[in-house]
Amino acid sequence: MTMPSAVRRKGWTRKQKRLGLIAGLAVVVALATTLVLVALRDQIVFFYSPSDVATREVVAGQAIRLGGLVKDGSWVRNGDSNVFVVTDGKSELTASYTGILPDLFREGQGVVAEGSMTPDGKFAATNVLAKHDENYIPKEVVEALKASGEWRPETAGVTK
Repeated sequence: MTMPSAVRRKGWTRKQKRLGLIAGLAVVVALATTLVLVALRDQIVFFYSPSDVATREVVAGQAIRLGGLVKDGSWVRNGDSNVFVVTDGKSELTASYTGILPDLFREGQGVVAEGSMTPDGKFAATNVLAKHDENYIPKEVVEALKASGEWRPETAGVTK
C-alpha cells in the first residue's frame, strides 16, 4: 500500500540535507578565512613603487616593500651604513640601510627593500634584495617601470 500524499515523513529530504551540508561548509570556510586574515593582518607587507608612496598615504612605521631601480650616482656607503635613491622613473625615494648589502646590489639595477617610512619622509630598510637582472623582479615592479617608460626589455632577458 502506498501512503497518501498528504502524509509525509518528518525530516529533511536528501536534497535539503545536501544543501544544508554545503551551506554549513561555506560558513565554516568563510569563518576560517576571516580568522586567518585577522591573525595575519599585521604580517601582510604591501608592495609600493616610489610613485605609489608619493600618491598614497603610507603611515610612518607601516611595514612595506619598496621596489624600483637604484638611481645612478646615488649610492653612498659609509662603513655598514648605506644610503641610496630608489626610482621608478616618475618619483624618487631616499632609502637607508645599515648592514651588508647583497653582492649583486649596484646602481642602475632592480632592488626590493623591506622596511618602513620614517617621519621625515625617507625609507628605512631592514632587508634589501638585489637583482642581477629583471628576470626575478616582482611583477609589480615591472608594471611600474613599464608605466613610467623606464622598462628596458633588451636587458631583461624574459619580458613577461
